Amino acid sequence: MSKKICVIGTGYVGLIASVGLSDFGNEIIGVDIDKKKIEMLNNGISPIYEPGVERYLKRNLESGRLQFSTDIDKTIQDSEVVFIAVGTPPKDNGEADLSFVESVVKSIAKNLNSYKVIVTKSTVPVGTNRWIKKKINEFAPGKEFDVVSNPEFLREGKATQDFFHPDRTVIGYESERAKEVMFEVYRALNLITVPFVWCSLETAELIKYASNAFLATKITFINQMANLAETVGADINTIAKTMGMDGRISPKFLHPGPGYGGSCFPKDTMAVVQTGDKFGVDMSLISAVIEANDRQKDRMVAKLEKIVGSFKGKTIAVLGLAFKAETDDIRDTPAFNIVEGILQKGGKIHAHDPQAMDNFEKIYPQIQYCHSEFDALKGADAMVLVTEWNEYRNLNLRKAKELMKGSIILDTRNLLDPELAEERGFTYEGVGKG
Repeated sequence: MSKKICVIGTGYVGLIASVGLSDFGNEIIGVDIDKKKIEMLNNGISPIYEPGVERYLKRNLESGRLQFSTDIDKTIQDSEVVFIAVGTPPKDNGEADLSFVESVVKSIAKNLNSYKVIVTKSTVPVGTNRWIKKKINEFAPGKEFDVVSNPEFLREGKATQDFFHPDRTVIGYESERAKEVMFEVYRALNLITVPFVWCSLETAELIKYASNAFLATKITFINQMANLAETVGADINTIAKTMGMDGRISPKFLHPGPGYGGSCFPKDTMAVVQTGDKFGVDMSLISAVIEANDRQKDRMVAKLEKIVGSFKGKTIAVLGLAFKAETDDIRDTPAFNIVEGILQKGGKIHAHDPQAMDNFEKIYPQIQYCHSEFDALKGADAMVLVTEWNEYRNLNLRKAKELMKGSIILDTRNLLDPELAEERGFTYEGVGKG
């Protein structure tokens, strides 16, 4: 049986949950305080770039199963299940900021007119769901409700695919009544035999952090091995490929680069360390990962300066601004370190990204944004490949050489063929290629 569901927050997680849950046959109302965003969504326009999301958005709006509203009170009252999908950004000390979550909890408590299941989709520290339960009991004593932890594992750029075909669905719960409701919410996934992990609230919360911290560690490991390979004259691509043949290791997340970024790994690794500090548990490995990742980003600037010489008076073409391909997300992108390093030392920048330029321009309005990668290369002394967009993998190097003033390539993602680049007259520098 389909459920009437309210999804509070229409950011990345909330929007994907809204379109996905409605496509499963549930009746969904997505709620946000941003009137302009709600108007866009009700008109079938996604405020974020994510492949496939607008197709699902329009389809479910047309079916009548999906709508968006700014009326949080009525929406909660009319719902059987309330998903919390608001942001939990890091504070200055790395701890997760739960102020948006607390605001939503107050609204839920105020509008508990019948039994409801409150589902935390936001990434929150261990103990948060128990804290939510306590708060609602304080604000609305005697009301019937259950709290469930249902962390998301969406990869930006592949989020719709991940929502409809997840590796697993994690649900932390305490009552059989809540379990039955969640089983109905995700019935479509059960029909395609997606593994369900039913566990305690704390276990579900920590699964999310453990998964992201491990993946961040894996990325940092291969980056440090790449730096060593570069120094001793080895080839990191062959090393990573051979490591990945080992079933215990797998080839995923063994791609050297300029360091991880995005909305999850940076804040989640910091939150894990803060949780460890709170409970007096040593999380020194994750602390080392955070520090090493910061150094990797700065290392790219040093590599560029070593081959270019002084940046002063020179123009650098920066190709790729998003933290990864197939997204417009620039949160903690390595492009920040590279752009800032060049600007601080007197360089000029021509930048291009298929999706992220509007977001990046809000932070760096002083650099030149170009319509295409070739416009960015005109008159450039060097090019830096920062994001692994497919169009950069097939870059016409002959044309690039004709357009550029210089002949230097720093390929932070190892997208190009080094031999071909050198045949075309470039000085090529990758990552982990001695």
